Amino acid sequence: MDFEPRYTAEQQTFREEVRAWLGDNVPSDLAQPADAADTTYEEYLQYRVLGRRLGGKGWLWPTAPSEYGGGGLGIDHAIVIEEELDEYDLTVPPYYDSGGRLGGASILVWGDDEQKQRFLPPIFTGDVRTWQLLTEPSAGSDLAGVQISAVRDGDDYVINGQKIFVGSSHGAEQFWMITRTDPDGKRHQNLSWFIVPADSPGITVTPMELLISGGEGGAGTGVKNTVFFDNVRVPASNLIGGENNGWQVATTHLELEHGSGGTIRRNRLVDRLFEYAGGLERNGKPLSKDPEVQELMVDVYVEAEISRLFGMRNYWMRHSQQKMAHEGPQHSYYRKTSGLRMGESILKVLGPYALTNDPAWDPSDGHMEVFQRSSIVALHPGGTAEIQKVIMARRLAIGREVREEAGKLA
Repeated sequence: MDFEPRYTAEQQTFREEVRAWLGDNVPSDLAQPADAADTTYEEYLQYRVLGRRLGGKGWLWPTAPSEYGGGGLGIDHAIVIEEELDEYDLTVPPYYDSGGRLGGASILVWGDDEQKQRFLPPIFTGDVRTWQLLTEPSAGSDLAGVQISAVRDGDDYVINGQKIFVGSSHGAEQFWMITRTDPDGKRHQNLSWFIVPADSPGITVTPMELLISGGEGGAGTGVKNTVFFDNVRVPASNLIGGENNGWQVATTHLELEHGSGGTIRRNRLVDRLFEYAGGLERNGKPLSKDPEVQELMVDVYVEAEISRLFGMRNYWMRHSQQKMAHEGPQHSYYRKTSGLRMGESILKVLGPYALTNDPAWDPSDGHMEVFQRSSIVALHPGGTAEIQKVIMARRLAIGREVREEAGKLA
């Protein structure tokens, strides 16, 4: 059965336009390190320049409304842009930015007209990069348990506390964060979301030392950080969705983070594995000719292809405003667990070669070694694998009389 999409003549004409533009605007020396933590500041600036150029065309966030700096394009054109950037092993945007994917989408649903006009154009045109601030030392998967406080003081809120596992390398211009605004309020009715300028007095960002700094966040995820807030004043006009209504805003943010946003990217690790195995020999023959190795490589291909098809389905459903239920967490769960299975198969194929990034032994430029680490760590961010199973069960009304609705996306 052929699951591949079919393209219209209009799409193919647009593809030629996009392909020519990218050929003129993507730097030939743009680095693609296996671990985003290895991206230098100079390379990061190249990504940002490319992002602003895409934003100027309306292609950075192609389906976002044009009145707010997006492309105002339909899914047919957005797919072409994604596919052509993928040929350069780039994402949309070409750097980690939760502002457009999560924060911007949430503001479109929950922000008022003034907030949309003020916050969205800088995000959708690439002038502003945003980190999301969710996790705390005592609140990870249980996001409703966050303790960081935001207290109203006149025309401002004053924020105190800390967030962990935040962002990426090289900073951001603003934060998209959830706080507790009613310390004594009922659970899920005591939280609020804010846009916070990252250069506000009282904010300190400290890098974290972690096993893996890449992950599911897209290009340029880099290291993670701890962010401290010490009497940070934020205008009340930066409150999105109303005071103590933050859990409703979170349903949009988390719906997208848990897989409903979808993706059409293919996993280039498969290509690298096939090339790698073809260059190794066992008993005088290419490793890729070994029947056991061939079976393992087919397993890796099938796992990656199923995940790609899940992502493509969700991408189409999200951007064509189809009603969603369990599809987001289903893809997220499969992606997390299949990555672990792929890592195990790759380890069986390559043995200790999969665990080194020494150029003398590793022709994959470190991608196999990074995947061995990230396939383990990826079980946790964006909601653990166990959390995804819980959400799926609720969406299917397993063990409940009432079926949980998916988060509001429009």
